[in-house]
Amino acid sequence: MLQLIGFDGDDTLWHSEGYYRQANEEFAAIVGRYVDLGDRHVHDSMLATEQRNLKLFGYGAKGMALSMVETAIAVSAGRITAADIHRLIELGKDVLQHPVELLPGIREAVEAVAQHHAVVLITKGDLFHQEKKVAQSGLAELFRRIEIVSEKNADTYRRVLAEFKLQPAQFAMVGNSLRSDVEPVVRLGGWGIHIPYHVTWAHELENGLDDNDPHVLTVQTPSAIPAAVAQLRERAA
Repeated sequence: MLQLIGFDGDDTLWHSEGYYRQANEEFAAIVGRYVDLGDRHVHDSMLATEQRNLKLFGYGAKGMALSMVETAIAVSAGRITAADIHRLIELGKDVLQHPVELLPGIREAVEAVAQHHAVVLITKGDLFHQEKKVAQSGLAELFRRIEIVSEKNADTYRRVLAEFKLQPAQFAMVGNSLRSDVEPVVRLGGWGIHIPYHVTWAHELENGLDDNDPHVLTVQTPSAIPAAVAQLRERAA
């Protein structure tokens, strides 16, 4: 039987990626003063720099801002001004201060699931930023445990399950990222509920799941999450 349901934070409980997209648009406008933005190399360079820096900076706005500065210096061959570098840093600060806006219906969905299961929040990113978002969300009291992690992989989920003394088959994860929220759990033998967000960071699009994997359900709205949990509970039984 399913006993524990995990929820992702960014773009599952509250909006996030849109603020990063807005920052990237402003980044492009700044860099466009120095290079031809029609050159796909500029965009590929930014993504490559971010992915390369994940092991150093982790996920979040701080790493994004540092990667923007590094990319801007590289693609402009060092011509970018100090004023524009300062503006790139400000973009990161803007993302860190964005308001927390819950997805419509998500609080009711978590409350409904929590009536029958223990629920946990497992979110990744900068510790200070994620703690701030959790506090401002008003959802903290709904969760049995809140885990803020640097990466979501099999080892992360094993640790959480070990703390609850549960097997993977007793756990389902709800999230917008197949790569981070669903695939690692399914690989362990658990269950996943995918709730796509309208925009997704390119890094999170990579996954190796079968489209017809019986351990995964896809829903389009938060209101459909409780029914999906019930359906997986039947499959798990």
